[in-house]
Amino acid sequence: MVFRQHGELFATYCHTLIALDIKHLCYNKAKKEGVYMSETISCRQTLAVTSHRVLASDLNEHETVYGGALLALLDGTASISASRFARSQCVTAALDQVNFIEPFVLNDSLCIESYVTGHGKRSLEVFVKVIGEHLDTSERFLGMTAFLTFVVLDKKVTLPELSAETPEEKSLCADFQKRKAYRRQKIAEQKKTPSFIESRLSVVQLNIPKSTL
Repeated sequence: MVFRQHGELFATYCHTLIALDIKHLCYNKAKKEGVYMSETISCRQTLAVTSHRVLASDLNEHETVYGGALLALLDGTASISASRFARSQCVTAALDQVNFIEPFVLNDSLCIESYVTGHGKRSLEVFVKVIGEHLDTSERFLGMTAFLTFVVLDKKVTLPELSAETPEEKSLCADFQKRKAYRRQKIAEQKKTPSFIESRLSVVQLNIPKSTL
């Protein structure tokens, strides 16, 4: 029964991707001809899923997955969602609201799911969640969530509209403008601090003992 459910889910996922690719082929053809179509893409159509098994080389001194490696995996998966929405080259601009909820240990599996939850004129937000599984017991758990912001490099690209269908998607998309305003506020605050940070770093460098160089 479990394998059948997974098979049906995978088939639905593949059909969604095929439909999305066909739709974007038509969109890109019109784009090259200078005609921009107004279209709507659902959060589900931007869904990207990657799975990984935790190996000994992934662990830190606490015998849990190293956070930096996990963030790299998140960025890679989220970039797929961003590209499926924009169908143009995107770059990572920000990573925020990172919540490490439960640790991942040796022989766990990681299932990273990401999809677009909002966009502006050239920027878009991708929500990422990591579902862990203890492979010895089949117990699953929510291990991590985060939001990533991507920017489309091509200024001529017109981003499509976004629609939400599931309760989770609707809830996340509904709060997008609040998160966007919060990020702008933080960026404005950060612009006031560079001179202070630079002066503190120069002091630290002057106090480094020669024996440690």
